[in-house]
Amino acid sequence: MNHLAPSGPMAYGGLDSAPRAVRGRGPKEKGRRGTMPFARLFLRFVFTWALVAGLAHGGYAAAPVRLGAINPLTGKLANHGQEILSGIEVAVDEINEGGGLAGRPVQLVSRDDQSQPETAVNQAQDLIYREKVTALTGGYVDSLVGPISQLALKARIPYVASASLQKDLTLEGKNPFFFRISHLDGVTEPLCRFLPEAMPGKKAAILHAATPGATEFSQVLFQCLRRAGVELPLVEKFRPGTPDFAPFLLKMRSLHADVLISAGFFPDHLILVRQIREQNMPLTAYVGPWGIAYPEFIQQMGPAAENLLGMSAWHPDFPYPGTEESSRRFSETFRAKYGRDPTSTVMHGYTAAKVLLEAMRTVIQQGAPLDGPHIADALRAMDATLPLGRVQFDAKGDPRHYRQVVVQIQNGRLVPVYPADRAQGTWIPMSGPTN
Repeated sequence: MNHLAPSGPMAYGGLDSAPRAVRGRGPKEKGRRGTMPFARLFLRFVFTWALVAGLAHGGYAAAPVRLGAINPLTGKLANHGQEILSGIEVAVDEINEGGGLAGRPVQLVSRDDQSQPETAVNQAQDLIYREKVTALTGGYVDSLVGPISQLALKARIPYVASASLQKDLTLEGKNPFFFRISHLDGVTEPLCRFLPEAMPGKKAAILHAATPGATEFSQVLFQCLRRAGVELPLVEKFRPGTPDFAPFLLKMRSLHADVLISAGFFPDHLILVRQIREQNMPLTAYVGPWGIAYPEFIQQMGPAAENLLGMSAWHPDFPYPGTEESSRRFSETFRAKYGRDPTSTVMHGYTAAKVLLEAMRTVIQQGAPLDGPHIADALRAMDATLPLGRVQFDAKGDPRHYRQVVVQIQNGRLVPVYPADRAQGTWIPMSGPTN
């Protein structure tokens, strides 16, 4: 197993070696400076100028490797997309500060899909056919990731998605160029065990965004909870960006449901939780798999965020066991660059870019062409430990070891409460309205 910890500067490609190659002269050149043909002088000048120019722009003379990133940097999913991009940027910086990929710098070409599937397609086409990127990464929600994965298949370039859940994207294993860091089972399986154990006899309602991943999450969770004997009288969907959840909350109250599982996103939780608190909804638990485990959410909601439950694959305060040191280094690097703490979503972006770049490094070191098929083969052979945990892909491109933990906001901080081997506290029922 490879341990791909963030690396420091390396010797190759540095400022100390290349100039010697420029300065050196063969035996035939000695004593003939005044008679050297003009063409040879001109070629030497061009070569030297190109090398110096390369060194001036980061210490590289080799052609850069172009990496494309597509994320929702504006629109309703902008919070999540910006987090993913910042993680990708840290991964690229690490590679370049360590000497690049066998001396080749990595050039990140970022695009904004504006939280719109049609824009995601247009931006992917631009990156593939005009910018000529070697590979793609990034992406949040499957309505954006899915179309990009099909373009990657058509162009035969690898795409490692940062945040993708929909099982249909890999169900038949027909896209050998699509890989992803996350998987739906890593979210639903912990909840399917936690909720029946922690809240026996409770009625639960499921509210989910009308996106492919959130819809499938709702369906899988409904089935597993019903098998476990949980009563589920209400399941409803909504469009992300819905400004008012009062009708849904009225239905919940009439059905006496006291557990709400809300598969929405960051801005949806802000609105929904405020309305729950304002209406004094008598809930035992509020569970938001995405968008709750954010420092910004806790800051914006204040005391109203207390005792809400979320999900997290990684956090600086509770890293994956065995990755404490690499997690600490990553967190320090991120804080120095951005002035804030990294989140689980940041780590998804970092991990997707990191494994893709390391696969490229493997291909170059093997002397093989740096193309889609060879990079995809290197990704399928990868078995690495990163701060997010062990990363290894199955034949369909899904992660074999991806698992999230259940966390709760207690006294303004995130506390892991499930499973038992990762827990740092016990979960607390919601105590009613919080002002």
